[in-house]
Amino acid sequence: MKAIVQDKYGPPDGLELRDIDKPVAKDDDVLVRVRAAGLHIGDCFSVRGAPFAMRLYSGLLKPKYGVPGYDVAGHVEAVGTDVKHFKPGDEVYGACNGTCAEYACAGQDKFAPKPDNLTFEEAAAMPTSALAALHALRDVGKLQPEQKVLINGASGGVGTFAVQIARSFGAEVAGVCSTRNVDMVRSIGADHVIDYTQEDFTQGGRRYDLIFDNVENRSLSECRRALTPGGTLILNSGTGAQGIAMLVRLAKPLVLSPFARQNLRRYLSVANRKDLVVLTKLVESGKLRPVIDKTYPLRETPAALGYIEQGHVQGKVVITV
Repeated sequence: MKAIVQDKYGPPDGLELRDIDKPVAKDDDVLVRVRAAGLHIGDCFSVRGAPFAMRLYSGLLKPKYGVPGYDVAGHVEAVGTDVKHFKPGDEVYGACNGTCAEYACAGQDKFAPKPDNLTFEEAAAMPTSALAALHALRDVGKLQPEQKVLINGASGGVGTFAVQIARSFGAEVAGVCSTRNVDMVRSIGADHVIDYTQEDFTQGGRRYDLIFDNVENRSLSECRRALTPGGTLILNSGTGAQGIAMLVRLAKPLVLSPFARQNLRRYLSVANRKDLVVLTKLVESGKLRPVIDKTYPLRETPAALGYIEQGHVQGKVVITV
């Protein structure tokens, strides 16, 4: 099969399109014929092997998987003997390693039926980013109807889903973004849009029950000023620093939270079929829709990753296979 391959860590332009062996489905696995693969900043980190903490997952000295990409949509090609939820020919979407290829394979719990009203490209844009938003707001933030929530980085991959999911929960949503993204963030359901080039959300006097920060360009003390006394700050980044500074940035909220009245949280989002089905229901009810900035053919995956690294993606970038 054709796949984008990396032999060592480095910039995206070191990736190559090659022929490699097609994966084989084990007992609990689903083999998917890839129609589209969604990309996000985490894929750039995996390709570069930086921040270094990424290598605990992707391989310490060299890439463990060798093919980038984690989000996928396509047709089921084959299933293992223990698979009960899918059969060949089913249209699915989900998360697995090595999706920038003609075929990808993972356990059946990593997939769900593709929403009928989404294209393969739209479905591939969803899993990692939409689940990150769902897990933050529902599971960590315990978001309730009529609460006031602020999404910092509302125009990005996770942020665009977070705005819509928060609205589906009945919250009053404020989104922070740049001038060029104001209309888009408003169009996906934000009640208030804050252009960070014109207004500082930490200085405006408004208080929020929950702040979901996908950028972390403000200090903890600045963000806490914008929280209600018992509010929750959920941090979904920490990569703006390097080395020891990054470790401090990642750990500081967890160390301070037990001593603060406000809740300071980090979290880990893991793809699973049950929550992918929750996303499907939101999509099919008209409450959730991916925003896609650009699509690239498989051979242009290095260019797609380079575009993501520029930091100005509106929504998601998708590879078509």
